[in-house]
Amino acid sequence: MKTRASVKADPSKGDKLVRRGGRLYVINKYHPKRKQRQIGPARKRTKKDMFKER
Repeated sequence: MKTRASVKADPSKGDKLVRRGGRLYVINKYHPKRKQRQIGPARKRTKKDMFKER
């Protein structure tokens, strides 16, 4: 996965921009290697989140 300051998606090649957990991702179902993630602050974990994992 490429980690970049700015991500660019090409819809003609099947790329989709998705926001997950405060980060911006580019995903592609047809070419799984065409993945990108924008560097940025992820969602801060709280104590509730830590208890959910257990």
